[in-house]
Amino acid sequence: MAEIKGQPCPMCAKKELTLREDQIDIPHFGRVFVLSAGCEACGYRKSDLEPAEKKEPCKYTFEISSEADLNVKIVKSGDATVKIPRVITIEPGPASSGYVTNIEGLIEKVKNSIQTAAESEDEATAKKKAKNLIKKLNKVLFGKEKLKLIIEDPTGHSAIISDKAQRSKI
Repeated sequence: MAEIKGQPCPMCAKKELTLREDQIDIPHFGRVFVLSAGCEACGYRKSDLEPAEKKEPCKYTFEISSEADLNVKIVKSGDATVKIPRVITIEPGPASSGYVTNIEGLIEKVKNSIQTAAESEDEATAKKKAKNLIKKLNKVLFGKEKLKLIIEDPTGHSAIISDKAQRSKI
């Protein structure tokens, strides 16, 4: 693992940022560079996965229908779009990062995004809609409601690692 210490932090500007780069093999994904930055002064953290190989664009579709499905692993590149129809679409952008998680972790991340967005809203209807979406996601987490998950990746470096996942070209 390569490591560079004493870099200026983009948040606090103190020279206490440590940059790390490592290369690992992820099953069903391939070789990736794991990039991370952490500041000892202010606690800033940033991480990303960069693929080491080129692949064909892909689309994964998965129906979450049981509590067991919450343990299915997800590999999402920084270039992928995550869609949960009638709930949210997460588009890639400059701040988008790659990560490895499971479906439960992704749903928790989506719930937090919806909650944060609702807190900044003034309209009662927007807050009510957010509350209903969070209720729906909680039902999915308790195995009481089904939900479709779609990941589209023009770089082909994302995956839903399950025999139930349907893979297709974009």
